Amino acid sequence: MTKIPFFLFISLVALGWTQTKNSAVTTDDYLDILRDNLSGEQAYETTAFMEQFWRVVGNEGFNKSIHKVAESLKAAGYVLEENASNTDRFTYRLEKRPLQRPTWEILDADISLVGENTPLLSFSTNRNMVYINSISTPKNGITSEVIYVEGIDDLQRISVKGKIIFTETNATDIYKEGVLKKGALGIITYDNPDYLKPDVNVNSIQFRSLTFDPKNTWGIALSYSAKERLKAALEKEQVYAKVYIASKVYPSEELTLVANIKGSEIPGERLVFSAHVQEPGANDNASGAGVQLEMATVAAKLIRNGSIDVQRTMTFIWGDEIISTKRYLQENEKRAKGIKWGLSLDMVGENTAITGGTFLIEKMPDPSAIWTRGKDKHTDWGGNLLTLEDMKPHYLNDYMIHNFLKQGKVAHWEVNTNPYEGGSDHTPFLDNNIPGLLFWHFTDQFYHTDGDRLDKVSQETLKNVGIASLASALTLINGDSYTAMDIVRIVRDAATNRLSEEFLLSEKSIKSGNPAKSEIAILKAWENWYLKAIASTTDLASPENTVILDKAILEAQAIIESQSKMFVAELEK
Repeated sequence: MTKIPFFLFISLVALGWTQTKNSAVTTDDYLDILRDNLSGEQAYETTAFMEQFWRVVGNEGFNKSIHKVAESLKAAGYVLEENASNTDRFTYRLEKRPLQRPTWEILDADISLVGENTPLLSFSTNRNMVYINSISTPKNGITSEVIYVEGIDDLQRISVKGKIIFTETNATDIYKEGVLKKGALGIITYDNPDYLKPDVNVNSIQFRSLTFDPKNTWGIALSYSAKERLKAALEKEQVYAKVYIASKVYPSEELTLVANIKGSEIPGERLVFSAHVQEPGANDNASGAGVQLEMATVAAKLIRNGSIDVQRTMTFIWGDEIISTKRYLQENEKRAKGIKWGLSLDMVGENTAITGGTFLIEKMPDPSAIWTRGKDKHTDWGGNLLTLEDMKPHYLNDYMIHNFLKQGKVAHWEVNTNPYEGGSDHTPFLDNNIPGLLFWHFTDQFYHTDGDRLDKVSQETLKNVGIASLASALTLINGDSYTAMDIVRIVRDAATNRLSEEFLLSEKSIKSGNPAKSEIAILKAWENWYLKAIASTTDLASPENTVILDKAILEAQAIIESQSKMFVAELEK
């Protein structure tokens, strides 16, 4: 087979593309403005405030965090919605709903082995040691024998009533059977995944949760070091442990904070940012909430001083992960119809020199989530294998990647992508057929652990994410046919690059013995995805400029189809 040189396709692109006018204000302009106005300082200060609290929806730390953001919005000139006039463009509201189940917070805890002077764990140094929804023990603690349970079948032959279960497997079923049904006092577990590097971060504990049940007792999660110490003791003799937990379980309300910058020309259309507040970490997700706040305050300042404007509405949501965003999309059908883009900020402040991993844009479902190969790879979070029916072709993927790479080049900041995996506030957008992306970091060796503290956060990263996110958002909410033509170019170039890469991978695959038919199917899937992604730019079209955009779309699609046709012909030889 003959390889087609990539420069040939660059030449085709140049020959096939007609000269078009650029947008009046470009993403580059917004990037330049924001580099002088968004420092990451407010994002960092907000992250520092929130990370001191163990945040569960409805508890004191969660509520204080929400109110902190609301106060900052007010100081930036946002007006409480109920007091706002029709001319107020910067508004916010605090939504309150009764919680269906009680909230929870931890006050103190420790566990020690009888006969040893040093506690096995203490809340003062391991704040993730107690399972969410655990109840308090008596004030003087509770002491009982520790029984090792390898798996659920052991509970059929071992008596655990009045004892403490220790297991090294997923605890859900063992807790239900051993504690709720067979009368064990509580459960001690170890289940830290390898990506946390538990043999290095020997004192880290990844937080765990009990499903709320009025019959709940308690659970304790161990660090690697504590697990090894407990196992060594169990190998020698019977082990008794004293457990002390002070927690609060109480009725409360759910708070969701929503802020809006009203569009000057098309206020019914909007872009929505979302950042969840619950979870105890600094990066997860005080950092996302903090960046989102700084973007909201900087945008308001720049609109007031005339540096920028917004034609469409920009919305910011702080609340309970997935739940608050999903509700926002579903509770008002008219408003939901105007939501054009959704962007989720989750774990966006990392100092990767400490945490590991990299900044990632999780793409909307594209063929890389079916055929993950070449430069594409899933994170340790993992993703389910998708099908062609799951695809969500749209320009948002490559448009955002393009902009973040620009900021990365200027700031010497690494930006990568991963195929769709789900699990954060971008999923409700996609579930409602709204283009949605996730900005995040992975793999993080402190993910969900009590090591996720402020010392793992980088103000520089917060700044970069804020600048790239807001510049992209401003371009979209002010977008018109000329913006769309700029995006067509970006997506066209991404398509030609992708098809070239996939052709080389397919050629190699065929040489190794795989059928050409399968490889051609991959190329055709990418072709189809990009043809539809380019067509989706019509959602930005100005009524008076549809003809010139339609022409640009057809020209770009013709280039993609031509390239794909040649590659398929080569693979068929």
